[in-house]
Amino acid sequence: MSRLDRQKIVSKEAFKCGRLGEKYKPLRMKLYGSTILLALLMVTTSAAQGQSTTCTSTFFSALVQLIPCRAAVAPFSPIPPSAACCNSLRALGQPCLCVLVNGPPISGVDRNMVLQLPEKCTASFDPCDIMA
Repeated sequence: MSRLDRQKIVSKEAFKCGRLGEKYKPLRMKLYGSTILLALLMVTTSAAQGQSTTCTSTFFSALVQLIPCRAAVAPFSPIPPSAACCNSLRALGQPCLCVLVNGPPISGVDRNMVLQLPEKCTASFDPCDIMA
């Protein structure tokens, strides 16, 4: 039996046993990595579809949208939110309001006053989950 015949037999046996040999290891790793990435993408997509909505604005652009509310959210402010503030709040939406509330501190803004805006503006928002 020649050396080439022995290699063929060994290769066939390795293939039958599920061992494709070192020659195919990079290909197997790419396929394995691609499979995991695809599964992770599917889980993330299905989780995102299960959520009602998410904020599509950045923290800064959401903050800019609520500029009409600055007098109503100043610490200890007795000023009620204006019509422009309430319209901006409704346009911003609950998810972005929660992003603002859970974001970095904002100078001159009382977060508790911000959390009261939906009620004061009669906007039917779900309460925000406060991250500590």
